[in-house]
Amino acid sequence: MIRRTFLTSAAFGLAAVGLPGRATASVPQPPRTAPVDEALDACRFHLARRTIDMRFGAVSYIDRGTGPAALFIHGFPLNGFQWRGAIDRLSDVRRCIVPDLLGMGFTDPAPDQSLSPEAQVEMLLELMDRLGVESADVVGNDSGGAVAQLLAARAPARVRSLLLTNCDSEIDNPPPALMTVIELARTGRYPDAWLVPWFHDRDLARRAELSDGYSRAGYPSDAALEVYLGPLIATPRRKALTNAFTLALEPNVLRAEHDRLKRYPGPVRILWGGADGLFSRQSPGVLDRLFPNSKGVRVVEGARFFFPEEYPDLLAAEARRLWRI
Repeated sequence: MIRRTFLTSAAFGLAAVGLPGRATASVPQPPRTAPVDEALDACRFHLARRTIDMRFGAVSYIDRGTGPAALFIHGFPLNGFQWRGAIDRLSDVRRCIVPDLLGMGFTDPAPDQSLSPEAQVEMLLELMDRLGVESADVVGNDSGGAVAQLLAARAPARVRSLLLTNCDSEIDNPPPALMTVIELARTGRYPDAWLVPWFHDRDLARRAELSDGYSRAGYPSDAALEVYLGPLIATPRRKALTNAFTLALEPNVLRAEHDRLKRYPGPVRILWGGADGLFSRQSPGVLDRLFPNSKGVRVVEGARFFFPEEYPDLLAAEARRLWRI
């Protein structure tokens, strides 16, 4: 959901690999259908949001469900609302903890707080401590997938499993197409140049580069656009934080973690939208080979990098298989 100068979409030659073995399979794309009116979902989301004051700032999060904890890490520039469908389908078997990252969504960082991926990991670990969570199954998308990997590298005992959807890898952190947005943020113009017009013209948002993250008609919904974009442009300070978060995506934080990720013992599953034009087509295979306990790659044909929002049933089914529920 950014104006990224996206790489040309290409069909993947990557085979999908099933659990528990590695048999080749493909996943057909569901029919293109518009989402239902999500105004009620947005209202419920706001009512369920909690805020916890931490040294990092006032962190907004959802805490719903029972059972072992699952931590969902959203993409850029989205927030926890991205996971609403997954929460609905998994809160009967997991305590779903869904924070807004520092500088995104409804989290209000402390003054001068770093928004780097390393700082996000520190915040998440402290949030887990404050919520009494010893370890969690971690699900990540887009830049949130990079944070999920960093969390597994630096605190492997706190991460029971990893479910990674289209996201950065050590060869693609950040993806080259993101540099256009990073350069715009460097001039301080990213929110006003793109996010403000998209917020005020939802059809424009769905016609612009934003739509390259989604494959199904009507996504993202008007309600989702309001929840995603509203906080990022609400005040001059929030616009500055949006630029700062964007700039914090530039350093490659995953390359240095190669050896630690290579030793991560937990099960890892990779779900990949096959029509993704942002991340490298090599990244799913790189991730699959990196983790010693990888359960393989499943390609979702026709889907793009924000597909978890569009296909919550598929995501939930894969999560249950990974978690052996």
